[in-house]
This record gives sequence, structure tokens and C-alpha cells, in this order.
Amino acid sequence: MKTTKHRWDERQMMVCRLGKRLPNRERRAATRSELLRFFIKGAFLLISLWVSCGFDVAAAGRDAALPSRESIEWCDIWISHANETNLPRVLLIGDSIARDYYPEVEKRLAGKAFVARLATSRFVADPVLLKEIELVLEQAKFDVIHFNNGMHGWRHSEEDYRRAFPKLLKTIRAHAPKAKLIWAATTPLRDGKGVTGDTKAEYSDERIAARNALAAEVVSSQKIPVNDLNAPMRGHPEYHSDNVHFNQQGIQIQAMQVSSEIAKLLPR
Repeated sequence: MKTTKHRWDERQMMVCRLGKRLPNRERRAATRSELLRFFIKGAFLLISLWVSCGFDVAAAGRDAALPSRESIEWCDIWISHANETNLPRVLLIGDSIARDYYPEVEKRLAGKAFVARLATSRFVADPVLLKEIELVLEQAKFDVIHFNNGMHGWRHSEEDYRRAFPKLLKTIRAHAPKAKLIWAATTPLRDGKGVTGDTKAEYSDERIAARNALAAEVVSSQKIPVNDLNAPMRGHPEYHSDNVHFNQQGIQIQAMQVSSEIAKLLPR
């Protein structure tokens, strides 16, 4: 059991400095100083917690605003002849459809242009898509950019597509201000409709047509030519390898049309 003397010694130790007891006046001043430091530290702690919580809430808000994504998101970047500059450079931006016709487009433009690709699963409203585009456009100067986005992100509405599409165009313009642009319409489905395997979202030719119309409205207002890849594929299930993708017959037709449209805009 602690005696009165022990308790007094403990109180004295609280106001000691370097093992020395202080006079009464200095001891009272030291005690007040200790209390002041305690309250200041407490205030800083509360402020830190408040700021931290604020950042957590903001981060949660950002996460909530993220686009609805598929179970697998992918990106395929291919830049051929990266160390050569003797020909114009072309970039194809799209998804797996563009990735499929890319080799044939490259063959058809051989000797006229170097062709690169950025194929991605990202929906137009996904900020990652814009980062992918920025990454590629910062690595090389492109004379012609042939771009499409519309076959992914089916849990998003066409209103989401309408709101996000101008940002896609703005990003391309900002990082390739001198490039000539071509918008490629999204291709139709073999069966006219379908349901995604991962998100169970419904998609259809009607939704594709709506997205194509929204994109065409924007690009036409900026005098960007439209390469209508939808029309030659529509009504031809024999061109498909599945509901979305195409066989070699369909790919050849697309590649011929893509390379023809690009050739019109290549520097002379």
C-alpha cells in the first residue's frame, strides 16, 4: 500500500527534469506546461483522425463511382517498327475485333505505314481506358488513329456511353493533336442479342445501334469520318465465328475496309 510520502514522490517525479526536482513555482509552471502539451497532442490526434476519416470517405466515394467491370479486364498493346521513322504511323484502338483484323490491316498497309494496336476490354466510361490511351500516345507520334469502343460494358446504360464518349475523344485529341482520326462503328451480333457470361448483362443489336448513333453524332459534329464496319457484317451470320467475333471471311472484309479508309488519310 502506498503511503502519503510515496504518492507525493510520484507527483514530484511527474515534474522532474533530468532527474532534478524543481522549486515549487517552477514545478507548477512545469505542470501547466505538461497539461498544455497533453491537450495540444490530443487536439492534433483528433484532427489527424478526422482528416484520415475524411480521406477514407473520399476514397470510398471514388470506389463507388468506379465503372462496372467485367470479371477479366485485359489490354493488348503492340507497336511494330518502334525504332523506325521512315513511314507514317497508324494506331488501331478497339477491342478483340480490332485485334483480329489488325494483322491483315498491317499486311495491306505494308510499305505505306507502320501499324500499331491498342486492343482493350475497357468500357468508354472506365478511366483506365483513358490511361491506356495516354500511355500509348505518349510513346510514339501517330499520323492516323482509327478508333472504336462499344462492345464492352453492357451493365452500363447508353446514357453512360453518351456522357463518357466525349472524354475519350478529348483524350485522343489532347495526346495526339495532329493525328487524323477515323471512328469505326461497332460490329453487329450473329444472333442479334446475348447475355454476358460473367455479369449476366443483356446486349443486343439494338443497343449496339444506339451506341453507334451516339458516337456518330459526336464525331460528325467534329468532322471526323466514320468507318461503318457494322453495315457489311449485318445480316451475314456466315461471317461470324461466334455471336461476337468473326471468321477469316469476315475479318478479311473488315481489314480491307479499315486499310482503305486509313490509306485515304495517310500523308502523301
